[in-house]
Amino acid sequence: MPFPSVRVIGGGLAGVEAAHLLARSGVPVELFEMRPKVTTPAHKTGMLAELVCSNSFKGTDPATAHGILKREMVSLGSLVLSAAGQSRVPAGKALAVDRETFSDIIIGQVDAQKLITLRREEVKEIDPDQPTIIATGPLTSDTLARNLAAMTGSERLFFYDAISPIIDAESIDMDHAFSGARWSDDCSDYLNCPLDEVCYKRFVNEVLEADKVRAHEFEDARFFEACLPIEIMAARGQDALRYGPMRPVGLKDPSTGKRPYAVVQLRKENLIGNAYTMVGFQTRLTFPEQKRVIGMIPAFSSAGFLRYGSIHRNTYLDSPRILQPDLQLIGYENIYLSGQITGVEGYTESAAMGIMAGISMLVRLKGGHLTSPGPETAIGALIRYITDGTINNFQPMNANFGIMSMPDAPKAVRNEMRSQTALLAFEEWKKSIAVTIKCDYPAPLQHIHTDIPDWKP
Repeated sequence: MPFPSVRVIGGGLAGVEAAHLLARSGVPVELFEMRPKVTTPAHKTGMLAELVCSNSFKGTDPATAHGILKREMVSLGSLVLSAAGQSRVPAGKALAVDRETFSDIIIGQVDAQKLITLRREEVKEIDPDQPTIIATGPLTSDTLARNLAAMTGSERLFFYDAISPIIDAESIDMDHAFSGARWSDDCSDYLNCPLDEVCYKRFVNEVLEADKVRAHEFEDARFFEACLPIEIMAARGQDALRYGPMRPVGLKDPSTGKRPYAVVQLRKENLIGNAYTMVGFQTRLTFPEQKRVIGMIPAFSSAGFLRYGSIHRNTYLDSPRILQPDLQLIGYENIYLSGQITGVEGYTESAAMGIMAGISMLVRLKGGHLTSPGPETAIGALIRYITDGTINNFQPMNANFGIMSMPDAPKAVRNEMRSQTALLAFEEWKKSIAVTIKCDYPAPLQHIHTDIPDWKP
């Protein structure tokens, strides 16, 4: 019996993962993306899987939570990590990409799937009788968000996210910059722009005094703790930035032979290297103030901004009250949620929920019910967090060891033990998936390119 068509609403990271997985498994998909007809405050193009914030997918070390998450996603044939591996730019142990090349690869893979029909239109209302995966992300349109709030009986939640500036490489004063990565003498993937004590303290004072974009009075401007604007951090103390994104540890300025007092790190934004992102420099300073205040840093005295930093509102739902552990919307057997609207935070976390929503929908179409991976795994821990009904003050969460089960092992080997435990648990879960959906999952995904250098899964 042929599968019914599934609607996937949203062409971001979660949406393309879910759509691609279903189509490869023989399920016809209608993939809806409202851009470019309807845009958002953060998107700049109509491309699928546009990265609106950083161009980094964070680290790949399998002894970290982010590395474990990527390993699990690769083993499930992640389209997003396949594209990231092919569009990678130098960033040390981090997986950073050329944004345009990354999106081009995603679009090519989606177009190559004959069972995916891409529809460039806004979905304003969910049909509860139509199998649907909602992957509209944190920038869900107001109309659809109101519809979701009405369906769930849950008040919309929101927080503010901030974006870092991107600098024209030719405008950087290289006499006040040096290449290198923290704790590495042979890695030149980052450009470091040092500040002495006088310059740093003056910079911090100006950040605090500068004009800022303000939220409307009726909106509660809550920022995600792991992505705070520099002015929020600066207000926490004179040295807060110097112990945060401007920390100089592990670096030596070759012009002085000493560690700088503070440093701004830049990461390549694209493969040709003509643009750099200011690492960890999310900001809500007004555009003129960004040019003035950041221009006080010696390397940026004549900086040209290819993109100024900005803030936007991110929407997410009260998932512990409305989601089943298989990401099905409570009370709506045909509706699944995925991506950042569920309350996960981060590119890979969002994409992972897209994969899981796709698998859940596939299992349901085959007449089964998906059991999530265990809490020892990164994906399982994320799902448990966003569906834990005991959480009262639900806040967005990224992959971290704090939400994963802790192994009974000495501290010195605990992270390696976590990684090994997660690997074994995830492999056992994958075997159960093969039985549940009666196929050797992920056999259809073996052709996907998943070579990520410096990574030992």
